[in-house]
Amino acid sequence: MSRRSGTCLRLCLVIFAVVSALGVCGPALYWRFKTTLRLGDSKPSCPPCICDCPPPLSLLKIAPGLANLSVTDCGTNDPDLKQEMEKQFVDLLTEELKLQEAVSEEHARHMNITFGEAKRVASQYQREAEKCIAATETCEEARERAEALLIKERKVTTLWEQRARQMGWEGE
Repeated sequence: MSRRSGTCLRLCLVIFAVVSALGVCGPALYWRFKTTLRLGDSKPSCPPCICDCPPPLSLLKIAPGLANLSVTDCGTNDPDLKQEMEKQFVDLLTEELKLQEAVSEEHARHMNITFGEAKRVASQYQREAEKCIAATETCEEARERAEALLIKERKVTTLWEQRARQMGWEGE
């Protein structure tokens, strides 16, 4: 039953895809073939239209109030915008340079803080590493002393074992 429903679902999807493709591409293909066939006949199907249409309405006739608006009127009521628009190009460039300088100073300050923090953490890691190295050296010295004592103890054990054998001990 599930195999049949899967086949049915695939068939429906294929049909949907074909119908969608025809819906999208169909009109364009239709008009292309229609104009190709018309060029072969080279006869227009109807005579050209003669229209006595009135000229298009101008903006002044549609909305007379819009004609009074201009760019120079823009922002005359806003004092901040008016002050900004009166600035010269050199003043604007100077202001832009000051802003970029402020941003670069803030960036440099942030980098200095980050660098100082990195130096502090690196120094802390260096101290921890030195502690580890000292502890490792201490452990290594203790291991070497223990090894020397073990060798010495083995020699003493061997000496006592030889003496015991000389006195008749047979061992294990």
